[in-house]
Amino acid sequence: MKLGIILDPLDRINTKKDSTYAMMVEAQQRGHEIFTMQQGDLAYADGRVLAQMTPLQITHDKTHWYAAQAPLELPLNALDVVLMRKDPPFDMEYIYSTYLLERAQQQGVKVVNDPRALRDHNEKFAITEFPDLIPPTLVTRDAGRIRAFVAQQGDAILKPLDGMGGSRIFRVRHGDLNLNVIMETLTQHGHHTIMVQRYVPEIADGDKRILLIGGEVVPYLLARIPVAGEHRGNLAAGARSEVRPLSPRDWDIARALAPQMLQRGLVLVGLDVIGDYMTELNVTSPTCFQEISQGSDCNVAGMMLDALERLVESG
Repeated sequence: MKLGIILDPLDRINTKKDSTYAMMVEAQQRGHEIFTMQQGDLAYADGRVLAQMTPLQITHDKTHWYAAQAPLELPLNALDVVLMRKDPPFDMEYIYSTYLLERAQQQGVKVVNDPRALRDHNEKFAITEFPDLIPPTLVTRDAGRIRAFVAQQGDAILKPLDGMGGSRIFRVRHGDLNLNVIMETLTQHGHHTIMVQRYVPEIADGDKRILLIGGEVVPYLLARIPVAGEHRGNLAAGARSEVRPLSPRDWDIARALAPQMLQRGLVLVGLDVIGDYMTELNVTSPTCFQEISQGSDCNVAGMMLDALERLVESG
């Protein structure tokens, strides 16, 4: 099949860890054609969604990992499927890209993940649809509500609704003299809505990334374990990683969501679970393919390509 991938600049790809790279390697091994593009390469003209796309081959050379051919301008529906793998931030340019991709979808190309579903599932707020699976949670920009929640819970996490990589995540306890300034910083003096959750002490055992692919649950997860003195289980914040089988509770959470996510066009989803609670639902560019594959007998990229092939074959 002809596989298009919208991603960040190729020279930023870390081939030792990048999940999109793992997908490209698997696709090439299966004989599929790969075309890469960036958000700025998309356009709507003459009633069609077009893109300046680059045919790409993986070389496996550590210094020059790809060979690019001359770019082509083609309608997106010349491809069989397009993967939206642009990393956050989820800003207005990202939303404009989903508009273009939705129009291309109407013109016959499969898009993963579904553009409208990407807009509808804020990676922080989307968990509130499943109150039985999440810790006590508050979403507001009202300082009084935040103070009352922290006082009630005793120990809480405050974070923006548009953050990534552990940035701007604060832990506060009742009576913390820094609470006011943290609220002012995150809400920009009451103008930005944030999320507040009860602190889950099981973070010490890891922030678990669970992958859902094509409605199926990847049977291994990546636990990201914070360094001493740190409350963030993000690799970008220095956490170490460990591959594990899913626990019974992990399976319960994953199985509850997997069929619903696929039905909504979310072929690839990354759940973040701390202890027994889901804390985030990642849909833009979920990662950890390589880490899980290297630490288990599961070919995660293979599962992803299986799902894309099924999608294309389904018509």
